[in-house]
Amino acid sequence: MSGAIDDWLDQLREGVADAATNEQFQQWLDVVSRFHEYSTQNQLLIALQRPEATRVAGFNTWRNEFDRTVQKGEQAIWIWAPIMAKQCPACGNSPSYCERSVCEGTEIPTDEWERGVVAFKPVPVFDVSQTEGEPLPEVDMAARGDASALHPALEAVAQERGYDYSLVAEAEWSHGSAKGVCAPMSDPPVIEVLDHENTADLARTAIHEFAHAELHAERSDDEPSTTEVEAEAVAYVVAQHVGLDASTSALYVTAWSDEAVETIDERLQRIQRTARELIEAVRSHVTLEEEEEPASSR
Repeated sequence: MSGAIDDWLDQLREGVADAATNEQFQQWLDVVSRFHEYSTQNQLLIALQRPEATRVAGFNTWRNEFDRTVQKGEQAIWIWAPIMAKQCPACGNSPSYCERSVCEGTEIPTDEWERGVVAFKPVPVFDVSQTEGEPLPEVDMAARGDASALHPALEAVAQERGYDYSLVAEAEWSHGSAKGVCAPMSDPPVIEVLDHENTADLARTAIHEFAHAELHAERSDDEPSTTEVEAEAVAYVVAQHVGLDASTSALYVTAWSDEAVETIDERLQRIQRTARELIEAVRSHVTLEEEEEPASSR
């Protein structure tokens, strides 16, 4: 099996390289890169005010960068934005506040102070669904194939491993455009997957979240781009093994990491081990059409 996993990871690397040279995909990445990465606090504020939000930006950003306008009557989503100013090296405050405080100041002249975050202010943003205008480029990243027979097996694996795993109907989904979410550090790990008709994509998403639960329960300091690359590499390998078309994983990985190939290489053993364990767990609950080791490993 290890030979097959190596082959599949090689295929994923090739797919990432192909995606990186695809002009349409690069246009989509360019748009994605212009949306700000929000803090956990702001993500929570957005979820509380508009759970279905997918991409948010300010009024002028929508108008000037994306040729879209906020529709009349739309209610803003309020988040916290940093206020940037020169900071006192001693107390970290702005010059005016430093002068009024008990700070004894510093010998460094104020014109040499560096700029930094001195406070926060509430600002309005709007979700793309609240705007109209030029369409944003989209890329279909869904897996393909019939995975209906896998669902009972995945539920059994989740039960064996102690995951709090559930499929959530679209009407009850509260995680925006995400197809699945995982809280790997919860006890037990909580996994929710959006229930939809594409069984292959649903299965790939579930495996991706299972990989988070396996890999990231004790690694809270890892960057999201790193954890996503690892989880999607595992999902790609397992999907390949069960006969699903998950070639769009290359697009997912490229979207999450500027150095995706290197990231995969550095963590190859972890990805291999986790993929192998999940494959064996799934196989213990379902009989795949092809019981022999895939030809790519021979």
